[in-house]
Amino acid sequence: MRAQSRIQSYYEERADRREAGAEDTQEGDVVSSRIAQLLGERAFTFSPAQLRAIHRRLFDGLLATAGEYRPYNITKKGWVLKGDTVFYASADSIETTLDYDFSQERGFTYRGLTKEQSVRHIASFISDVWQIHPFCEGNTRTTAVFAIKYLGSLGYEVDNKPFKAHSWYFRNALVRANYENLETGIHATRQYLDRFFDNLLLGGHHELKNRYLHVDWQEEAITSSTAATDQVTDQVTDQVTALLDVLGDSELSAVEIMTGLGLSHRPTFRQNYLNPALEAGLVERTIPDKPTSRLQKYRRGA
Repeated sequence: MRAQSRIQSYYEERADRREAGAEDTQEGDVVSSRIAQLLGERAFTFSPAQLRAIHRRLFDGLLATAGEYRPYNITKKGWVLKGDTVFYASADSIETTLDYDFSQERGFTYRGLTKEQSVRHIASFISDVWQIHPFCEGNTRTTAVFAIKYLGSLGYEVDNKPFKAHSWYFRNALVRANYENLETGIHATRQYLDRFFDNLLLGGHHELKNRYLHVDWQEEAITSSTAATDQVTDQVTDQVTALLDVLGDSELSAVEIMTGLGLSHRPTFRQNYLNPALEAGLVERTIPDKPTSRLQKYRRGA
């Protein structure tokens, strides 16, 4: 209950900082501009402090927690996991765990490895950093920018375009790399993340489709309808992810979801959050025959 209270307070702080009617697309544009500026700079230090500095640069003035480690434990119910969550690092172990992972990577030598082996190792390190989830919000974008900067320090020429174009896939691939449920026979796998990095660094041409990452996905089960839906889910944004996190297993009204998100501008909510989630089949109406009913609520798609 205490953690939930902190989360609620955090979203309330976000709402207070937003001007009435401010478009969330503006926030996205600001972060995109800052990413471009950061990647245009040659300066880089391989350290947890650099990771925090990137988060601060990206979200200063946009998040109350910019550049700060999260002070509470979290779960994030994922679509690809049918509502289950990855186990993230506990809040009191974030700094220690980051220091350990960075020290291990700093002492690692790539000498004698093939290109493929090097790329696999880099992907594994980035996955480990992401799983710690040091930040309350903006964790994946910060991890992506750090990865690009780190790759640049290793001699790879990479920009943000692949990460932006496949942001939903990249996040879901990190989820699958860090999720295991032995009772249901699901094992952590980096194959999806490896495909992303193969395309990024080794000239690969893997098809990066989100439906492939779902724990229930089977090749023979693909239909024209799921292929059509996949066109939408490949474009799912951080906004939809945030909506799903707020929704959880509950049935909530639009106002209740907006409150959880810290939003006050209904057109922004519908355009950037609700409508994409509905189109992707990730969210459904409780009264589908009456979309405008005053009793309408929303839940995760079946």
